[in-house]
Amino acid sequence: MAKPVTMVVFVLPGSLRRWVSGRSEVKVFAVGADTETPPTLGAALDTLRRTHPLLEERLRDEYGRIRRHISMIISGDSIRGLGSLDCALPPGAEVYVMPTLA
Repeated sequence: MAKPVTMVVFVLPGSLRRWVSGRSEVKVFAVGADTETPPTLGAALDTLRRTHPLLEERLRDEYGRIRRHISMIISGDSIRGLGSLDCALPPGAEVYVMPTLA
């Protein structure tokens, strides 16, 4: 049996678009860890690291955590309330990336 896979769309603010040739969205595939586990935000960011490393460096710190000045929203909810990197992604997930307001 195959591992579950979903397409993930990262929707980017203007301040991050220069790292992806000015695009407002970046699409990647996220793969579940095994046949029973849905794809997670962490898996999507791992793929993003391989396809767009300069962007991913601006989203996660050297320990792999989401940087403090970055917020991400999935289906209207902050990832911090969904389990952060371990949150399961629905099929066709859109992840809105935003700078955190002070």
